[in-house]
Amino acid sequence: MWKALGVSPFEAVAVVVSAVGIALVFLLLLRLLGQRSVARMSTFDVAVLLVLGSAGGRVITGYTPTLAAGAIALAALAVLRWAADKLARTRIGALLVRDRPILLVDGERILAGNLKRARVSEAELWETLRSGGIRNLTEVALVVLEGTGAISIIKRGAPLDPRLLSGIDGTGGQDGGI
Repeated sequence: MWKALGVSPFEAVAVVVSAVGIALVFLLLLRLLGQRSVARMSTFDVAVLLVLGSAGGRVITGYTPTLAAGAIALAALAVLRWAADKLARTRIGALLVRDRPILLVDGERILAGNLKRARVSEAELWETLRSGGIRNLTEVALVVLEGTGAISIIKRGAPLDPRLLSGIDGTGGQDGGI
């Protein structure tokens, strides 16, 4: 039966191990590049990602890719994704799987150290503020790089619910410029 599928039991295990291994390498690379690199990709970023995906797929399925090897690889990656979701629901797992939000602007103060740590340029910050309809920093309560890589702008006005600051790196217990 295994020959009819185009993959031996040993090769099937190798595909699963390769799929998990290459997914972990991709995760490590994305961690090194920073969460912002995924949220807002340039044409060059998309091209590189496609090439990396192609190379990774080749590594996962082996020298002679077969339908069975591809199906096993997809199933292994789906199970890995499911396991990561389950892990992210635990306190320790969330630290491993999810990126923490980072405070970039606190009121009228641009936090240069946090911008650098988040790998967000000041030009990107200003572009985000403009696209959010901000005309002046006096309108801003907080700007946060979310764990997804998106940047959130919270405007001044109504009092800020403290739960909105929960888990944000760089708040230092401050009131978020309000």
